[in-house]
Amino acid sequence: MRRQSNPVRPIARHLAFAALVALLGAGLGGCQTMSDVTGSLTARNDRVPDDPQRALEVYGERYRKNPKNVDAALAYGQALRTSGQRAQACAVLEQATIANPGNRPLLAAYGRALADNGNAQAAFDVLSRAHSPDNPDWRILSVQGTTLDRMGKNEEARRYYASALRLAPEEPSVLSNLGLSYMLTKELPKAEETLRRAYASARADTRIRQNLALVVGLQGRFAEAEGIVKADLPPEEAAANVAYLRDMLSRKDGPKTASRAAPVVAKDD
Repeated sequence: MRRQSNPVRPIARHLAFAALVALLGAGLGGCQTMSDVTGSLTARNDRVPDDPQRALEVYGERYRKNPKNVDAALAYGQALRTSGQRAQACAVLEQATIANPGNRPLLAAYGRALADNGNAQAAFDVLSRAHSPDNPDWRILSVQGTTLDRMGKNEEARRYYASALRLAPEEPSVLSNLGLSYMLTKELPKAEETLRRAYASARADTRIRQNLALVVGLQGRFAEAEGIVKADLPPEEAAANVAYLRDMLSRKDGPKTASRAAPVVAKDD
């Protein structure tokens, strides 16, 4: 059925921040549904290390040799984010933006790192400097939308998603963020409709599938949600994903009513 362009990891690693907020009413994690704002973070001829730890070593060494170098800071910041070292990624990218004021790729990466780290207002402010009204970037608009969702400004967030979709019609990562925005305000049928549009895209990834399964499960259609979450996966991984989904959907005061969906977010790709 649906193709996978990247190795599939357990659902726990793919649930977006908004999903976790809706389920647990807890602090926010990274926006794993969204596309990376900055694009390629390494030189064109560089090969990105497959191993996250190796990436930290390679890019960390390169960064330490020249902390003011834009490419080195971008690559190291991305490696830190990938390894879950969000605060350190913010620190590295903040210093790089100070050394290179006005560099938009750096501002975009720094804003994204701030969003990952839960600093919604700061992320929004930095991202606003990473593009301009006369030359907007749909990826940045989408990330700005997630920061507004974190701050409870859901209607304003959806205006940013709408702007992003005008620039990139039916872009699945933007649709996924919009669907999660609807989930935050408990508009589950709208969330499902939007996520199904995202999932129908040839460019949809595993994270979008997991978000859709979650929203379906939140509406009480557990068998259907399990079918979505385990489709096309090896048996062991499918079982792990189903077990995780069941755990999330069975939590007290959690997904059955989405009553804890406090819009305190941010997510993303």
